[in-house]
Amino acid sequence: MSASEKPRVSKRIAAIAESATLAVDSKAKALKAAGRPVIGFGAGEPDFPTPDYIVNSAVEAAKVVANHRYTPAAGLPELRDAIVKKTKRDSNYEITSDQVLVTNGGKQAVYQAFASILDPGDEVILPSPYWTTYPECIKLAGGVSVEVFADESQNYLVSVEQLEKVRTAKTKVLLFCSPSNPTGSVYSPEQVKAIGNWALANGLWVVTDEIYEHLLYDGATAPSICVAVPALADRTIIINGVAKTYAMTGWRVGWMIGPKDVIKAATNLQSHLSSNVSNISQRAAITALTGDLSAVHKMGEAFDRRRKLIVKLLNEIPGVSCPNPTGAFYVYPSVKGVLGKEIRGKRPKTSAELATLILEEVEVAAVPGEAFGPSGYLRFSYALGDEDIIEGIGRVKKLLSEGI
Repeated sequence: MSASEKPRVSKRIAAIAESATLAVDSKAKALKAAGRPVIGFGAGEPDFPTPDYIVNSAVEAAKVVANHRYTPAAGLPELRDAIVKKTKRDSNYEITSDQVLVTNGGKQAVYQAFASILDPGDEVILPSPYWTTYPECIKLAGGVSVEVFADESQNYLVSVEQLEKVRTAKTKVLLFCSPSNPTGSVYSPEQVKAIGNWALANGLWVVTDEIYEHLLYDGATAPSICVAVPALADRTIIINGVAKTYAMTGWRVGWMIGPKDVIKAATNLQSHLSSNVSNISQRAAITALTGDLSAVHKMGEAFDRRRKLIVKLLNEIPGVSCPNPTGAFYVYPSVKGVLGKEIRGKRPKTSAELATLILEEVEVAAVPGEAFGPSGYLRFSYALGDEDIIEGIGRVKKLLSEGI
């Protein structure tokens, strides 16, 4: 094969799928920019502005010449210290600053976590429904995702028995996420402890995503797995960031917490990959983490109101069944009762086909279940205004009611 005949894109990168959530959000925004009355439920992004006191701190930081320069790849010492104190405050988990690596958003932390502990062929147990980026990061690191599906009858929460059934000699890591993206489901303290003890007994690593830790409702709690099972700390990597809690998705500040040797290895990787995170964003994150949580609680109250509203509206649609989530800002209704029915001359057989039909016919954007695991579901983010929720779900109800 000549040089001109060889693939232009590497097999490794060509195998990576586009982020489905960002693709849906991008399409919705493009249609809206073209003047279409699209309502987008696709992005996991708070509609609130970043609180003023955080923005003001960034403005002041931009004036400081030291912030115009390179800083340590692992993160500003002041920010790492703030993460140590925040972790003790919010999770009652004690760490040291050399267990912290500041990353360009939580997504980079996920990538670097798997890149740092996986070798080719290592298996990662991936509870499904899962966030669309997890399997791609596992794949990039040479790992193999082993999916374990829990449907709506289990409130989308996997059991220890399900995990044990897929464990093999090649299993190295369990991915754990509570509160969950995409379902909003939250594991109880008893479930967290049981899963943590199972992982410990089998010598597994745990990569746990805690980025939705402050978005909890109906009295739900989300204990860190390292607190539930302290002996697991030496084989656990925690992923977190400011994006969801403080409405700072665009600021790109996340972090990973883990054993010192793994954090040092991930820091070495980041030193070649992206150097340090923007100093202005890091300074803003320091302000966010060291301030009080009043703005966070105010946003949480709005999310809670919207959660109750969207669950009620979705459950009024024939063929749609929506469990009541107790975390994050997503609902994950089953639409299996709609599939196969004729709607405006079409019979969608998958949730992907149904999502396309909904966007084309009533200009409402939702993410199909195929992005997160099996077909038959749609993810709606309720991180948008009450009026948009009422209008958007109303359009969907009118459309799907035609299939009765």
